[in-house]
Amino acid sequence: MSLPTVYPLLALSPELKAALQERTEHCLRDIVGANITTHYGISAPSLSLFRQAIAGKDVKEDPTVIIDFRQAVPLSDYGCYSPFIAKFFRHPRKLSELENLLAPGLPNYIAKSSSTTGSRPKLLPKYPRRWSATPSSFAKRLHLTGSGKAVHMFSLALRDLLDVVGEDGEVMKKIPVCIGSCGGTRTVENWPVETDSTRMGTTIPGYVSPWATGLITHHRSFLLIHALFALLDPTVERFLMTFITFFVDLIRYVHENWDLLITSIWDGTIPDIGHIEHVRTYLQANFRANPQRAEDLQNIGPPLECPGWAQRVWPNLKTVARSVLGPNVLIQSIGYGCTECSIGRMLNIGDTETFVLETGDHIEFLDTSRALVQENILQAWDLEPGKYYQPVATTEDGLWRYVVDDVIQVTGFDPRNGSPVFKFYGRKNLAIRFSVIRALSTEDIAEVQEFTTVVELRELPQTVGFFIEIIGDIGPGATAARQKAFEALVRANEEHQRAFDAGQIRLPTIRVVKPGTFAEYRLWRCESTNAGVGQIKVPIVLSKEDQQEWIVERVIAEL
Repeated sequence: MSLPTVYPLLALSPELKAALQERTEHCLRDIVGANITTHYGISAPSLSLFRQAIAGKDVKEDPTVIIDFRQAVPLSDYGCYSPFIAKFFRHPRKLSELENLLAPGLPNYIAKSSSTTGSRPKLLPKYPRRWSATPSSFAKRLHLTGSGKAVHMFSLALRDLLDVVGEDGEVMKKIPVCIGSCGGTRTVENWPVETDSTRMGTTIPGYVSPWATGLITHHRSFLLIHALFALLDPTVERFLMTFITFFVDLIRYVHENWDLLITSIWDGTIPDIGHIEHVRTYLQANFRANPQRAEDLQNIGPPLECPGWAQRVWPNLKTVARSVLGPNVLIQSIGYGCTECSIGRMLNIGDTETFVLETGDHIEFLDTSRALVQENILQAWDLEPGKYYQPVATTEDGLWRYVVDDVIQVTGFDPRNGSPVFKFYGRKNLAIRFSVIRALSTEDIAEVQEFTTVVELRELPQTVGFFIEIIGDIGPGATAARQKAFEALVRANEEHQRAFDAGQIRLPTIRVVKPGTFAEYRLWRCESTNAGVGQIKVPIVLSKEDQQEWIVERVIAEL
C-alpha cells in the first residue's frame, strides 16, 4: 500500500510551532545533561561561561538552561575537539583517561571522514545512542524497506583497532576505527569485531553477498564481487549503498567484465581478480554454478546495450536508480547526514531531494547570507522557506554547536509535526557549482551525470573550469553552455557579474570527459590513497596538480 504524499506547509501554526519547540528543547536538555559532566564538558575553555551560568541548576528540568545555552555556548569546529580525540591514539590507552571523554562511556567506534575537500580526515568518536526510540537514519536505511533480498554494499573493513586497557593492563574494550557507514552497519547489526570469525563463511538472511565481501578493501574488486552474487540471484529487490555512484560504477564494471562474470556463474568459480585472496575461500563456499542463469543473462546481454537492463535481470527490483533500470524502479534516499551527525530522512518515497528534519541530535541553523557568528543562530521554527542555511549540531556524541559544512534550502514544514523540510544544496562555499550543473542539465545542452571543477588558469583572467561526464550526446544548444553557466553563477551571487565587468574573471569553461572517467577516478584514488571502500568520492574542486593532470588527459570535447 502506497503512503500518502506529504505536502510541506509554508508557515507553522501556533500549535505546530509549540510542539516543535517543546520537542527540540527537550532533546537539547537531555544532551546537555549527559555531556556537560564529561571530560570535555568540565574542562573545555569554550564552555566556561556556560558552566558558570548553569551552576546549581537542574540541567534536565530547569527551562532557563536553554537560554543559558543559546547565550553562552559559542560555535565550534573540529579543532576544538581534536586535542581530546588525539588521546585515543596515544599509548597506553587508559580507560580512566578515555571513559566519558566527549560523551558518557566509551565510543562504539571512531568514524573516519572521507576528506573529500582535500583536508586531513576527521576522526569522530561515535557513542551508543541514548534515544533508543529514535533509531538513526542509517538503521532505517538498512531495515525500513522490507524483508526482500538486498545487495548491501557497505564496507565492513577496519582502518585500525584500538585497545583500551585498565590499570592492570588488561584490555577492557576494542574500539574500531573505520568509515561511518562501516561503524553504523556493525552497530545496527550488532557485529562486534571480536565475533567476525563466526560470520566469515555465512550469508546473512536477506543479504545476497556473503558477509566476507564487506572485508574487501579494493574498490573495483568489492563492486565486482557484489555484482557477481547479485547477478546469480534473480530475486534481488534492492541495492543499498552509501552513494549512488557506487551503483553507477558497479554497472560499468559489469559491462566491462561481462564475459568474465557470466563464465563464473556458468562454472561456479569465483573469478581470478585481485585483492580478494583473504576472503576467496569464504566467497567460494557460498557460490554455486548455475548454467541456466548464465544462459538467461547471456540472452539479456550487458547493461549498457539493453534499455531497462536491471529490471530484466532482476524482475523484482524496486529500489535504486535510472537509465539501465526500467520504469518501475525507484531511487530512494532514506537519510541525509554527514560523519558528524544524522540530520534528516526522506519526506516522500520517490523524492530523493527533499528531506525532513529527524535526528536524535539538536540542530540549529545559520542563515548563509549573514555572518557565521553565535548571535545569528536560528532555531527550527525561525526558518523561512526559500532561504539557505548551514546546520549547527549539538550531538549525543559530544559536539557543541558544531558548524556543519553543508548548505540546505528550506522549502517548508512537515504538516504532521512542524519539522523543517529542506533540500540539500551543496557544500559551503561550493554550493554555487551545483546551480551551474542544474542550468547545464537540459535537453538542448547535455544530461550531466557527474562533475568536478578546477581553478581555470589556461588563459587570463582566471575563472572556474567544469569537467562534466554526460549521458548520451551533446545537444544542439551546447554553444550557449558557457553563457548559461555564467548566468547561473550570477543568479547565485551577483558579485560574479561585477567581477566579469571589471575584467577580473571570464566565462566559465566546460570540458566533457570520456564515459567512465569518474568511476575510473574513484578506482585510481582508492588504489593510490588506500582510502576505505564506501568513502571514495570525487571532490567538487580538484585542488591538487596530479588530480588536475589526470582528468585533463580524459577530456574528449570542450563546449
